[in-house]
Amino acid sequence: MGGTISTLVFQPPPATFLHNKKHFWLQTRNQHRIPVFHVERSSQITILFSHGNAEDLGLIYEWFYDFSRQLNVNVLAYEYSGYGKSEGAVSEDNCYADIRAAYDYLTTQKKTPPKQIVLYGRSLGSGPTCQLAEELAAAGVELGGVMLQSPLASAFRVAFNFRFTMPGDMFPNIDRVKGVACPMFIIHGTRDEVVPFWHGQELFLATPTKWRAKPFWVDGAGHNNIEALLREDGTLFERMNDFLDKWVRNDLSADFSSAS
Repeated sequence: MGGTISTLVFQPPPATFLHNKKHFWLQTRNQHRIPVFHVERSSQITILFSHGNAEDLGLIYEWFYDFSRQLNVNVLAYEYSGYGKSEGAVSEDNCYADIRAAYDYLTTQKKTPPKQIVLYGRSLGSGPTCQLAEELAAAGVELGGVMLQSPLASAFRVAFNFRFTMPGDMFPNIDRVKGVACPMFIIHGTRDEVVPFWHGQELFLATPTKWRAKPFWVDGAGHNNIEALLREDGTLFERMNDFLDKWVRNDLSADFSSAS
């Protein structure tokens, strides 16, 4: 069953390529080299993005260049092992090593305080996002926040419509969000045909009450068209900006005021 689930979970597209000037390389703890891109806007907030299943860095660069401008944030996006130009093979553990390499780059090389980092995972990317958020919370590290778009409660719940966690399940986000200790903003389409809407609802309810930001249930949206539906009227950026203002920027401003 594990091999079958891995095949369903990981479906790398044909590799696309960014110009060498737009990306650089990081080494993971599993000894794989992965490309990352970093869009810097001299903002206090940095979004650490984990992409979805059937995409790679080359497919998302232009979107996130505009995303960083619209929200006035820095964006760091990384590639999964086995995707795009990365070394290694796709696996759950490699995804966790990949996001950790990106996070460590921000905190050690760029000296970005964790409270200025917001983890953002889309679809498959909700897995490494929730794992890192839980791991950091357990270590007493306070992040700025977490954003999940079209997230899965777990892989078995997607594949078999289970409502409980079984041995061998992958990306058990529903269990991990209970241990997250930072603001959580969830976006999900009500007509998601890949990861059903109830996954987002259950993740919201499993999040500790004090960290639940108002979710954004996108009426009529499917799994892959939220950006397309909402880009023209700016609603997606507006709701994300509301979350960042209320839960992240205000907190950073309060910290600055108390320090001075």
